[in-house]
Amino acid sequence: MASQVITINRKKYAVGLFWQPIGAGFVARNYARILARNVDKKLNLYTEYRAMVGLGARRFGQRAGMVSAAAEVMEHFSEYTSFLAVFQVGKQFYLVAARNGIVLEDRVFDSENAARDEYVRLAEIPDWGAFFAPGSWGMPRAAERNLPDLLSGHSHATMHSISRLGAGMLSLVLVGIFILGMVLVFRDSVVQVFSPRPQVHELDPELVAEYKRQIEEKSKELDAQYEIEKVLPPEPIVMPYELLPDVAARAALCYQAIGFLMQPVAGWNQVYAECGETHAVVEFQRSFGTLGEFYDIAATLMPAALVQEIDEDRLRVQATLPTLETFASQDERDVDTVVRDITTAFQAIDTSVQTQVVVDTITNGVDVATVNVVEVGAESKLVPMQFMKIFEEFGGVYMMQASWDVRSRSWNYEVIIYAK
Repeated sequence: MASQVITINRKKYAVGLFWQPIGAGFVARNYARILARNVDKKLNLYTEYRAMVGLGARRFGQRAGMVSAAAEVMEHFSEYTSFLAVFQVGKQFYLVAARNGIVLEDRVFDSENAARDEYVRLAEIPDWGAFFAPGSWGMPRAAERNLPDLLSGHSHATMHSISRLGAGMLSLVLVGIFILGMVLVFRDSVVQVFSPRPQVHELDPELVAEYKRQIEEKSKELDAQYEIEKVLPPEPIVMPYELLPDVAARAALCYQAIGFLMQPVAGWNQVYAECGETHAVVEFQRSFGTLGEFYDIAATLMPAALVQEIDEDRLRVQATLPTLETFASQDERDVDTVVRDITTAFQAIDTSVQTQVVVDTITNGVDVATVNVVEVGAESKLVPMQFMKIFEEFGGVYMMQASWDVRSRSWNYEVIIYAK
């Protein structure tokens, strides 16, 4: 698929996102993860805006820290709950449609005719609050707007990785396990406390005795099964920066894993490669080869790799990463200093970088702790081992993801730094 990124005033914006309202009771990151699993597992980025999530992917040229263009357009047109707009961006045309405060469409077209046809089709839907289109189109009731005038680049609707170290998910799981355990342990006791209790003097003495006997047996059974009398204290909180792999070893592992999977297979073209936290993945697109030939060659060149058929012309090959030795590491600087020093390091090599500060919450079900995290996203021609040397002067560094784009022949990196 073509790049889903537009550049306005030398800043890149994410477009073409898959937008959905957030389900009731869901946290944005968790809901994005569920959507990605059901829609397309290659959607590995998300943004949150006005109770919606928009899903994107690194293979579309998007990366963490990039601002959503649709969210900025909606912010500028906040007086309209529904609008249909098309903007010319160089030789491309960007279409944004919102209905009742929900993004209906967020697309970029290489063809002016295709953009105009889609605009006309959507314009047939009644009750739009406003229309915006290029003046040369001569569309009725449509005003012309210049997209650079609408985008500030300072929106909070920035892209995040769906698969970032799951501290938030871990805390939810631990809390859920704790609550479920308490429910299982005390379920019958609670039911008995709140159930209407008959007056003993109104019952047959034999029935009362049998009732007491059953209660005693049930209590003994619960004591034996769950050891109520031996309630243990919660496990101590383990902070994520206490279990980090060596930076150089992690970079070398990702590079070797991608090299292992990106074997030349006649009749099949490599599309992209990605190294995540636990697996490396490469996608192949068929040109003239056959499935049978691919499996024969993969069994020889990529032993133990898992081959998944996306469709008859696309294959995904996955390999599990070996476990690296971990140790504790945290940068002693505050987050503002880390961000400034990261920006300085990238300016020194004339490379653009996106940074964002988040706070992760970790719990063991009883105690709660927080940690400051600096998220770094960048595109580079440097291989992982060379790129990670930029972070030699920092502590608490973890390379979350490295992906190789065959078309642009460049790497996209996501790195986090645990700061004080």
